[in-house]
Order: sequence, then C-alpha cells, then structure tokens
Amino acid sequence: MSPADHSPSTDPAGSVSTRSTGTTRTTVPGDWPAPTPAAPVDATVTLPGSKSLTNRYLVLAALAGDRSRLRAPLRSRDTLLMADALRALGVGIEDVAPEGDPLASGNQVLDWLITPPDRLRGGATIDCGLAGTVMRFLPALAALANGSVRLDGDAQARVRPMGPVVDALRVLGVELEDSGGSLPLTVLGRGRVPGGTVTMDASASSQFISALLLAGARYDEGVTVHHVGKPVPSEPHIRMTVETLRDAGAVVDDSEPNTWRVEPSEINALDVWIEPDLSSAGPFVAAALVTGGTVRVPGWPQYTTQAGDLMREILDTMGADVRLDRTGLTVTGTGELVGIDIDLHDAAELTPTVAALGALASTPSRIRGVAHIRGHETDRLAALTSQLGALGSLVTETEDGLRIAPAPLHGGRFRTFHDHRMATAGAILGLRVPGVVVEDIATTGKTLPDFQGLWARMLSGDRPVGAATGPTPAVEPAR
Repeated sequence: MSPADHSPSTDPAGSVSTRSTGTTRTTVPGDWPAPTPAAPVDATVTLPGSKSLTNRYLVLAALAGDRSRLRAPLRSRDTLLMADALRALGVGIEDVAPEGDPLASGNQVLDWLITPPDRLRGGATIDCGLAGTVMRFLPALAALANGSVRLDGDAQARVRPMGPVVDALRVLGVELEDSGGSLPLTVLGRGRVPGGTVTMDASASSQFISALLLAGARYDEGVTVHHVGKPVPSEPHIRMTVETLRDAGAVVDDSEPNTWRVEPSEINALDVWIEPDLSSAGPFVAAALVTGGTVRVPGWPQYTTQAGDLMREILDTMGADVRLDRTGLTVTGTGELVGIDIDLHDAAELTPTVAALGALASTPSRIRGVAHIRGHETDRLAALTSQLGALGSLVTETEDGLRIAPAPLHGGRFRTFHDHRMATAGAILGLRVPGVVVEDIATTGKTLPDFQGLWARMLSGDRPVGAATGPTPAVEPAR
C-alpha cells in the first residue's frame, strides 16, 4: 500500500482535538506541533556522528584482528540495532569514556570499544528494525558465523528489496532460507565463505554492493562485484565503503567502472573518529535559509564521502550564503528562497529536505533521478506528493522524482509513515507555515536521537545546541 492510500480513518482510537491557527485539527499521541519561530534562527548546532560511517565501521571492527575504538559514534535506533546484532554474533561492544575525559564527568559522547571474537557465533536471531544497513549488511557477515542466523525486522522492512544481495550470496557459496528475496531470512553459516565473482543489478540500492565488499575481505577468495543495469544510486555510499575498507587495511580495486574487487586479507583494528552526520544536519542548516537566519555546524569536514555534503551546493543555489572553513560550516539565509532543478540520484536521502524547501520557494523546483526511493523506509515519492499536497503545495510525482510549483501553504497534519526523513521535512515546513503537526515525531530516533530537543534549542537561540551524550536507548518503532 502506498502512503497515498493511507487515510485518517486508520488513526488509532483515543485521538484528541487541538486548535491551531484557528482551525480544529485531530492529533493523536506522538503528534508534534512543528514550531514556527518569531525571529530568524541564530544557533550553533553540534550534530552526532554519521549513521552510515558508524555502521560500516562497526561491521569492520567485528571482523578485525584486534580491538577497535570508534570515537563519538552515533547512537540511534539504526546503530543500536547494528550493535545488538553484532553482540548476538559474539562481538564485544562496550561504552568507554574518551581518553583523558573521566567517565564521571557525564558531559562527553562515549566511545565504543569493540572486541571481535575468534569466530562469529551462530544460533542468533537479529532484529533489523527498518534499518537498510542492518538488513543488507548482516547476511554477508552472518555467512561467516558458525551456525544459523535468522534476520527479521519491522513490517515495512519485509517489503524493502533484498533479492539481489540474497542471490549474490548464493552465487558466492552461502546457503540461505529466504522469503522470496526479502525478510525474514535465515543464513546457514558455515564459518567460511568461498567467495569469488558475482554479477548483480544494484540499481535499487548501493547497499547491496557495500554489503558484499564489507565482508568480502574475509571470504576465501575475496569478492569481485560487477554491477549491470541502470546506474547505481547513491554511489557516494560505495565510495564511503571503499574508503572505510582501506582504513582497515583491505586492498580494494575500484578502478574499473561498475566493478569492485576486495582481496582476501586480514582486517586491521580501527581507531577512528566518526564525522558528524551531514544528512541529519540537512534540516538544521535548511532552517537558516527558511528563516533568514544563521546556523553554524562545527566539525563539518573539509573532505568527505558523505552524500549529505551536497547540502552546501543546494543551499547556495536556493539563496543562502554558505561558508566552509576550518571551524565548520556556516549557513546564512538572505531572505530569499528560490527553487532548484537538481538530480539527486547520488544523494537521494536529501529528497525530503529538498522537497520541503521547494514547497516554500518562490519559483518552481524539480527533483530528478530518485525513482529508487520508492523502496526506502516508505515510498517517499508518493508520501511527499500526498503530504505536501495536503498542505496546499502544487506537487506532481514524475517517473523519477517530483515537480513542485509555488503555492500558498496552510497548516495541517503531516503524516510520516514511520519514515524519519518525512518527519524532519515536516519540521522544515513548520518553520514558515503555522499549524503544521508532524505525525509520529519519535521516528526521527532512527538516525537522530532527541530531534525535538535539538530543534527546540536551535530555535530558542539561548545556548549552543549539542548532540546527545552517553548511551541513548533505541526508539521503539510504532507497531
């Protein structure tokens, strides 16, 4: 069922009425009135670590020959699910204070100390939640376990594409029991994988390729992956995978287009600092443009493989003043917000953020190259079309994206379909449109703990906005 097929009649019982901008609206527990600030934002926002980097380094640390340390990792639902999955396979993961900072101070983001086992153990059941990195990366890793490993997740995870990675693992010598190329599935680990060469169509997700590469160094023959089909989406994430492998001492050849080769080798222990999550930073720096204010993000890297770095170009094109220096990124709104025509094929995770900005712009916008996000946490193109349209936006879904024309917007309930980036898109709209109520705001915990608190502190401007510190419990999904 697409997001557009859902209707308010499916809301749970016990809904309550609230008044917003003179109109009675229905909300349910978990709904969040998106704040509309009275003045331009002026804040320094420190974001937690990258989800994509944290989960890649966790997998590599589980395969390393010695203990690894991840400094300032992200603790969100997706990364905690990955950590719990690795613990179920026998990997030791403990919270430790940063070196030189006493744990008793309570003010630091804790590091993770990761101790790999001599051999990954089977007999485990893994909850993938709705995390693409967990459900795609773990089968290739679990194949190295000594025993069967069962993987399942949220109801929505069972419809996310998995077939290409399942089929590829079978070609490489892994035995699996699956549900037609989707969750739930069981990997029958034998403690080793022959490896070799595989040809696959990864046009639905770059994670299919990353999954094989991350575990491939520990396969007997390594792994060579050939992609055939439409261009791989979000290719910067494959470059990220290649760089993290090289950080761990693996030999990777990516010199030939659409082909990646990982030689069989040991994985070195890691001691790495996790960059801030630039995709999660997107809504915060967008707030500077929308409100005509200023947002500073310390630690924004000068060089990165994160697709979210494209936000700098996007905001500049749409009317912001953008400056990157050694201290980080500073974005200042100029009071003008114009539309954009952009291909987001390599940074599709930014689509909800850019679509929200497009709905607020004074000129038309077009987003292209993102047909594959119909298979993300929800069908994001259908979700954005229905929910932006419900607030008055003139939005049209195309074969591979969206067209958005200027139109007056009004408040209303913005549904998220348990998709964290839909929720943050609603928050962006609320910056300029009074009366926007975001459904299930807790779903932002998938990648960004305490989003509401960070957002409120940014808008208050009374102190620097810091990332959550210490161990953060996973956010339970809506069932």
